[in-house]
Amino acid sequence: MTRILYTLCGSDADRPFSPHCWKVAMALAHKGLEFTERPVPFTAIPQLEDGFSKTVPILRDGERLVSDSFAIARYLEEVYPDRPSLFEGPGGEATARFVEGWSQTQIHPAVTAIALLRIHDMLDDRDRAYFRASREALLGRTLEEIDAEAADAAAAFAARLQPLRHMLRFQPFLGGEGPLFADYILFGALQWLRITAGSVPFLPDDPASDWFERMLDLHGGLGRSVTPA
Repeated sequence: MTRILYTLCGSDADRPFSPHCWKVAMALAHKGLEFTERPVPFTAIPQLEDGFSKTVPILRDGERLVSDSFAIARYLEEVYPDRPSLFEGPGGEATARFVEGWSQTQIHPAVTAIALLRIHDMLDDRDRAYFRASREALLGRTLEEIDAEAADAAAAFAARLQPLRHMLRFQPFLGGEGPLFADYILFGALQWLRITAGSVPFLPDDPASDWFERMLDLHGGLGRSVTPA
């Protein structure tokens, strides 16, 4: 069976950076499913699989096409129930939805504030034009205006991870003794920051940093296969 994961990259195809794509790459590895990753730039996404989706990740699993990271995780759980679970039941899926909401409303905006101009600079000329026009229209400010606040955003970032630190007082992963899809959701956001901005601004001796290092080591060090900016 041909299994292809379409992901997002800039001018360097060896540096995929999308948080949503990293969630799925880790989920496939968690399930022990082999796949070929095909990173593409923003402006190439509409041509993928006859325009199947406006965004990546897209998973082709034989004849099946699935988009959206959470939908892909649910698909993998349904189609490969004999492989290690990503949710360990409805409670784990509900927890993952909560973590998704926390990550996208609290962590993603902070990453955007820190890394937006750096992401722009990773792109080729055509993608830079698209990225600047789309993001400036969405955010109502220039990339340079947002980047002027990047240092302050980085200084405030560690505080946003306090819920993770609280959890780590009791267990090593969001999933308990081992990682589940909830862990991959948060990991994807921090990996996005690591790859684009060069590092994640943790506190000194931070349990959140220890968790992130454990996540980078999972699945043969899959997360370390792309080095920081």
